[in-house]
Amino acid sequence: MGRRVFSFVVLLVFGLSLAASSGRLYAVEQQTLEIVSKRGVHVFSVELAVTDEERARGLMYRKELPEGRGMLFDFKQDQDVSMWMKNTFIPLDMIFIQHDGRILRIAENTEPQSERIIPSGGQVRAVLEVIAGTAKKFGIAPGDHVAHPIFGKR
Repeated sequence: MGRRVFSFVVLLVFGLSLAASSGRLYAVEQQTLEIVSKRGVHVFSVELAVTDEERARGLMYRKELPEGRGMLFDFKQDQDVSMWMKNTFIPLDMIFIQHDGRILRIAENTEPQSERIIPSGGQVRAVLEVIAGTAKKFGIAPGDHVAHPIFGKR
């Protein structure tokens, strides 16, 4: 019996490691988010990262992030936030968003696997991570508005 349990644990750990490396153990809830810029309304499908574990893992170990997809880190209250790219293999744009949905700052084309700290530059409620080049492509800039339920009504 002890050997069977040990074998199960080994297989479980191996399976979890394999799933994590293939990008299957991440925030699963998908929601729609809109950014209103001078060039129009841009719609994204985002995974929510709301627990400490989800926010700590973020987009680590992912090999790709399709255009129009992203991860929204909800910190539940305004605070100074710092991000980094350790174990993140793809360059990202990090969009720092205040409680009212206004974009405070954008860190464009962040360096993969870097441990350099990327600060919010002020208090924010959330951070949206999208594939690098998205902000430039759609003309997204500080002051633009993000529409999503965590920011209240439009």
